[in-house]
Amino acid sequence: MPTAPLKTPHVAQPGPSRLAWLDALRGIGALAVVGEHLTTWAMPWLRPTAINLGIYGVLVFFLVSGYIIPTSLERHGDLRAFWIGRLFRLYPLYLAVIALVLALSWWIPIRPEVARDPSSVAAHVTMMMDAVGAAGVLNTMWTLSYEMVFYLLAAALFVAGVRDRRGVLPVVFAVLGSVAGLALTGAPLTGGWLAWLSAGAFVVGLACVVSGRGRTAAAGALGVMALVLVLLGSRVPWFGAAILAVMFAGTAIRRWERGEGPLWPVAVAASLVAATPLWAANAGWWWVRPDVWSLTILLAAGTFAAAMAWRARRVPALLAWLGAISYSLYLVHLPILLVIMQVAGEMRWSPPLLQIGVGVLFLALLLPASWLSHRFLERPMQLIGRRLARRSPGVLA
Repeated sequence: MPTAPLKTPHVAQPGPSRLAWLDALRGIGALAVVGEHLTTWAMPWLRPTAINLGIYGVLVFFLVSGYIIPTSLERHGDLRAFWIGRLFRLYPLYLAVIALVLALSWWIPIRPEVARDPSSVAAHVTMMMDAVGAAGVLNTMWTLSYEMVFYLLAAALFVAGVRDRRGVLPVVFAVLGSVAGLALTGAPLTGGWLAWLSAGAFVVGLACVVSGRGRTAAAGALGVMALVLVLLGSRVPWFGAAILAVMFAGTAIRRWERGEGPLWPVAVAASLVAATPLWAANAGWWWVRPDVWSLTILLAAGTFAAAMAWRARRVPALLAWLGAISYSLYLVHLPILLVIMQVAGEMRWSPPLLQIGVGVLFLALLLPASWLSHRFLERPMQLIGRRLARRSPGVLA
C-alpha cells in the first residue's frame, strides 16, 4: 500500500509586531530631539527653521503616549500594576541621569534656571517640574512633567469609569488652552510651597494606589491635582493645556481606529491648538509663531498618520531599535552633548567638516551609551517592576 507523501509542517513566518510602528515613532521622536540640540550647537546650517525639530519630536512622543496609555490601562484593568510599571519604567534612568548631572556639576554647572533650594528637589520627586513652575536639571525633562500629568489624569478617568468615546477631552483641553492664552500671562499659583504640597500629595496618593487603601479616592484626587497644576501652576498654562489636548487626541485616534468614536474632534482640537498663539498673551518664542507652530503640528500629525498607514507592514529594524532605546536616547543625549560642548567649545563658526566630525563623534558615543543604559538599567528595572506587579491583583478600592 503506497504511503502518502510526508507533508512539511507549516511554520508561521514572523510578521511585523503589532506595536512596532509605535516603536518606530518613538525612535523618530528621539532622533528629532537629538537633532535639534546637536544642530543648534554644532551645525546651525543644518537646523530647520520652518519648524522646531525638537517640538516636532516631543509632539510625536505625546501622540504615542495618548494612543497607547488609556486603552492599555482599560485593557489590563489593573491600576496597581499600571503604576508599578510606570514607576519602574521612568524613575531608575531619570534618577541615574540626575545623579550624573549632579556629579558633573563641578565641571559643567547646572543651568541657572534651576532653583538652589529644597523645593527644587520636591519638584523633581514628582517629575512635574514644569507644572509647578520649576526647572529640571536638564531642559529636556520638561516633557516628563506632562507625561506624568497625563498618567495621573488617565488613571483618574479610569477609576471614574470615563472612557470618552465621543472625543470630548481633546476638544475640552484645546478650548482650555485657548482661554488660558487669552486670560493668563503666567501662573496664578507660584512659590516653592506648590512643589512641596504636590510632592507630598503625590507620594501619599501613589502609596494608597499601590497598597490598595483608598485606591479609587487617591487616584481621583491625584488627577484633580494634576489638572489644577497644569492650568494654574505651570509657567505657560495655555501650552500645558495644549499638550494635554495633543495627548488626548492620540487617545481619540485609537478609539476611532477601533470603531469606538469619531475622528472629527481630533481635527477640531488640532485647529484650536494651532491657532492659540495668534491670541495668547504669553507666546513670545520663535517656534510658536503661527507659521512655525502650525507647520510643526502638521508635520507631527502627518508622521503619526503615515506610521498608522504603515502599521501592517514590517518596520525598518533600525527604527524599531531606536524606539526600544528611545527613553535612554532622550535622557542620556544631553549630558553627553554637554560634555562634548565643554571640551570642544563653540562650534557654530567652525569649518563644516569639523562640525560634521564632532557630530559623528557625538552619535558614536550616544548610541552605545543609550543601548547600555537600556540594556543594563532600564530593562532589569522593568522586569523587577513586572514581577512586583504580578504579586497581587490591583482591585479597585
